[in-house]
Amino acid sequence: MKVYVVGRGAVGTYLGELLASIGVEVAYAPRSLADVTPFQADVAIVSVKAYDTDGAIETLRRAIPDPKNTVFITPQNGVGNEEKLAAAFGADNVVAAALTVPVDRDRQGHANATHDGGLAFAPVGSSAFNWLVATFSSTGLKVKVVDDWRALKWSKLALNVVANASCAILNVLPNRLVHFEKIFTLEIRMIREVKAVMAAMNLTPIDLPRYPVKALFGAASLPSPVARRVMAGRVAGARGTKPPSLLLDLRQGKPQTEVDVLNGAVAAAGREYNVPTPVNAVYSRVLDDIANMPQLWAKYRERPEALVAEVEAEMHRAKALARGTAH
Repeated sequence: MKVYVVGRGAVGTYLGELLASIGVEVAYAPRSLADVTPFQADVAIVSVKAYDTDGAIETLRRAIPDPKNTVFITPQNGVGNEEKLAAAFGADNVVAAALTVPVDRDRQGHANATHDGGLAFAPVGSSAFNWLVATFSSTGLKVKVVDDWRALKWSKLALNVVANASCAILNVLPNRLVHFEKIFTLEIRMIREVKAVMAAMNLTPIDLPRYPVKALFGAASLPSPVARRVMAGRVAGARGTKPPSLLLDLRQGKPQTEVDVLNGAVAAAGREYNVPTPVNAVYSRVLDDIANMPQLWAKYRERPEALVAEVEAEMHRAKALARGTAH
């Protein structure tokens, strides 16, 4: 079996090293498109950030001479990556995936992972890939197979958005975020918005290895004071002092983040299905503004009241628009 990995970050390195440990031949794509050479892979793993998916597709087109005989796996965060890969290589060749193993890279570039979590698969087309599941299972990784790939990716999104954009905007870590009462109330409302959008899309939440998404939605549905008490300790314990991905992007000065395929995707679906999503809309807009104009970050760093004011203003605008439409 031959595997080609596009994206040599923590996830790509982890999955590549895991497969290499059982004798799979693994090759990693070079950073430059000009350096790409042909590699007839049985499996291609796309583990770049969502905003680099188009570039990854160009790499794959150059690297894999016969893509009809290759399965393309996308454990990327956010929604929209599967559709791009399916358009490029055919839905029957694409498998959605959600990785819930916390993983980092050490100074030597090797993956460091916990023994918690696992990997969930869902075919995008009509093809079944039992051999793929067997291969990953033989590494010792917990593997789960689900039928609905959209429900899978939206369930992972529900996990990814928790204590992510808000931490990035405020430049605080999750263990501190939970002590900002008004912000954490917004965080709970944000999760409720994801749940409402999924319901409007007729997507059933899926529990992922280590992370019970249904319980997350259940806790968020409690009255806000109760929800804060139930969830604060869990969020602080799960995320703790580890900077979330969107905060890392801002601290590294990246001009682009994945917020568009996370909170932005929730807001876009809310507009499409007529579901109010003011928290996700503000999180997405503000984070995009900061990424494009870093000087704006000073307005929000450790200033939760500024972010609360933005959401309240968005809610007032939405109500005014609804009243105008009704008249």
